[in-house]
Amino acid sequence: MTMIKNLLLDDSGASAAEYALILAIVGTGIAVAAYTLGTSISGAMNKASNCINRTPSSTAC
Repeated sequence: MTMIKNLLLDDSGASAAEYALILAIVGTGIAVAAYTLGTSISGAMNKASNCINRTPSSTAC
């Protein structure tokens, strides 16, 4: 009976679950930030490439 009571009162697994949840939230945030930053960098590089490759008579940049 005391073994079952000890198992019910043991909360060491809760800490691991909380850390896993925090890790998942932080990882998701990092993934979203990396995707957004990558999209912004890609757009800037495309714009710079278009300015470099433009014809001299064009004033698009």
